[in-house]
Amino acid sequence: MSTSGGRPWTADLGDGTYRNPVLNADWSDPDVVRVGEDFYLTASSFGRVPGLPLLHSRDLVNWSLVGHALDRLEPAADFAVPRHDRGVWAPSLRHHAGRFWIFWGDPDHGIQQISAEDIRGPWTAPHLLKAGRGLIDACPLWDEETGEAYLVHAWAKSRSGIKNRLTGHRMSPDGRELLDEGKTLVDADTIPGWFTLEGPKLYRHDGEFWILAPAGGVTTGWQGAFRSRDFFGPYEERVVLAQGRTGVNGPHQGGWVRTAAGEDWFLHFQERGAYGRVVHLQPMRWDGGGWPVIGDAGEPVSAYPKPAVPRQPAEAPASSDSFPGGRYGRQWQWTANPRPGWTVEHAGDGLRLSCVRTAYAHDLRALPHVLVQRLPAETFTAEVEVRLGSEVAGAKAGLAVLGDAFSWIGLERSDGGGVRLVHRYAETVAEHERDAEHSRPAPEGRARLRIEVGAGARCRFHADTGDGTGFRPSGQVFAAEPWRWVGALLGLFATAPTGTGPAGTACFTGFRTTA
Repeated sequence: MSTSGGRPWTADLGDGTYRNPVLNADWSDPDVVRVGEDFYLTASSFGRVPGLPLLHSRDLVNWSLVGHALDRLEPAADFAVPRHDRGVWAPSLRHHAGRFWIFWGDPDHGIQQISAEDIRGPWTAPHLLKAGRGLIDACPLWDEETGEAYLVHAWAKSRSGIKNRLTGHRMSPDGRELLDEGKTLVDADTIPGWFTLEGPKLYRHDGEFWILAPAGGVTTGWQGAFRSRDFFGPYEERVVLAQGRTGVNGPHQGGWVRTAAGEDWFLHFQERGAYGRVVHLQPMRWDGGGWPVIGDAGEPVSAYPKPAVPRQPAEAPASSDSFPGGRYGRQWQWTANPRPGWTVEHAGDGLRLSCVRTAYAHDLRALPHVLVQRLPAETFTAEVEVRLGSEVAGAKAGLAVLGDAFSWIGLERSDGGGVRLVHRYAETVAEHERDAEHSRPAPEGRARLRIEVGAGARCRFHADTGDGTGFRPSGQVFAAEPWRWVGALLGLFATAPTGTGPAGTACFTGFRTTA
């Protein structure tokens, strides 16, 4: 089990109020469901593994990561290497007939679903419900009054040539078959000023079908609401949440949930560059015309009284990790489907990563065996100790900030047999890393590594090689860059040049993030 250490961000202010974001990390495209007194949330995971993170809360403010629903991505061969703009897009989480259900669109393969009796699993194998390219952002609905089931999805123009459109189907109650060819529910090309309509969430309320869907683009868009007496339309629309006079750009795409006490709330993301898509919680009510009013008269709130539920302890998803028993915590993911032997089990604490032989060690972005996690706050410090056990010349291991550009600091075995501290980086357009600082000896073969992340995701690197001089700064400030749809990541890695036979290991201990 991972340890939380000093929590870099707390949304719960301790006085009955909260501040946004309630999840100050890249939990992209969130959806939420309540079962009894518990709330559960999932989010996009794209090409990282395990996929489909599962978070739990009792008050919508304090969250913990309880697991993942997807052990591997299929087809496995497609995800043997990093695919940061593919995989799991905008999942929907529902509870029906005593089971949890997750539907999502893989833009290159189609709409898939899985289910489980318990949120912690086991989950069924993915079932391909609708094959095709460009099918994204799928959401089911089971109408409890009629027993009918439905599905709505959006389109990715990059794969299908179609966008700004929502398509609906009748679906079998077991969620395994679509019962018609599908029909356009909303064509936003016919709505003046609307573009990039996507991310639909489907609900039944007050005798009407509701689709809550964002438009206007990830960075500067708005949240729309559509309603109709008939599933297949026609739908009328309204903008129900937008930036307005606030500093919250593009407040949209998320899910509506009702508490046991009858309060309505809306969780959505805000795109924040290298930090990814952080999650905000907005109050929600209904106006006299039956339309939802989200936030403060349609604008995001920065702080607000917490939902009317029993008080909960302050909590956020763990980011620190002591690697007890040699195991890594739930916050870590691989950049592609993992393979046997990437980690080495042992009885003590500390994570032993195999120095995987590769011809691509010069570019961390191409490596499937980087263990990554989200940036846990806007400003924080990440620190870890690494010991390089490999005797292979050119073997290296370190701590990285990874995105379209990357920078890392760590250890490398030199041709002469000694170990040196190195700091390297690559710009977005570069295909090969280069030195960010002159190397220096690490005579004990170990170092304590530190990255200080400031506002704007500007990163300063430091290291202590145990030579008595303590932590020393290294290189210039590095501005973290996001991937195409994913925020920058913290990463641990170990590599060795191509060759035959095992290349040894690197051991990481005491990974800690602090405010």
